[in-house]
Amino acid sequence: MDPNLMTPHTPDVLIKWFARTDVGKVRKNNEDSFLGLQFDAQGVERLGKYGEGHTCQKDFVFAVSDGMGGAMAGEYASRIAVDKVTTLLPRAFKHRALGLESGFNDLLGELFDQIHRAIVYVGNSYDECRGMETTLSLCWFTPSWMFFGHIGDSRIYHLCGSSLTLKQLTQDDTHVGWLLRNGMIQPWEARTHPRRNVLQKALGGGNQFVDPQVGAIHFEPGDSFLLCTDGLTEGLYEHHLVDHLRPQTSPNDDVNPANQLVEQALANDGRDNTTALVVQIR
Repeated sequence: MDPNLMTPHTPDVLIKWFARTDVGKVRKNNEDSFLGLQFDAQGVERLGKYGEGHTCQKDFVFAVSDGMGGAMAGEYASRIAVDKVTTLLPRAFKHRALGLESGFNDLLGELFDQIHRAIVYVGNSYDECRGMETTLSLCWFTPSWMFFGHIGDSRIYHLCGSSLTLKQLTQDDTHVGWLLRNGMIQPWEARTHPRRNVLQKALGGGNQFVDPQVGAIHFEPGDSFLLCTDGLTEGLYEHHLVDHLRPQTSPNDDVNPANQLVEQALANDGRDNTTALVVQIR
């Protein structure tokens, strides 16, 4: 890493990540995708399903997407989303060095717009891909802050390690999500509503404009983040998420919280593709 990008006050934070995706019990193909990247001004490296690294040396990006469309179109859409993140986001590294806090909204907004345009282009070019679309939930970890962008009904959760308080950082871009946020239905009604999976926003499809949710959160050692598709939350309640995300009283490197989450979701439901990506701050 360029030493000019470092300062004496740059914190050295260790992060660990775990990812798991499963086709589920009903679907024939997996339209979910996940992504892990580490990058700096010199280059980008795609990450495996689990590992660890230091934020003082690299920036890290994690994302999940859930594609929709006929035949294999949904699978193509989610892959386009994560592939575009790989090529586009590292170009913005220099902005982080100059003070990302002042411009991350524009950077993530432009990223989502370019992904949307790429999916629409492919959808319009091939009949078998026409109308395909995807969700995208993305976390960008710098030394002290996590910046996120989101569209659709995949989710990002933050578990505060000190209080074990779980917060859903993203909002579901569905009519049922809007009803819930405005107090017009109860959470148990949202979980069983027949139109709970009908999206109002997504990348691609017939959506003319992209208006992602963007935000930022300061993290501390002991915190955990969960990125997941709706297949996971169909099978689990929030107290299940806390059980698997909470810091271990006896740390065990063999424990993979993403595997545990997906396995329990499949046991409880399993009707949809199911993906979990857990990021722990150490």
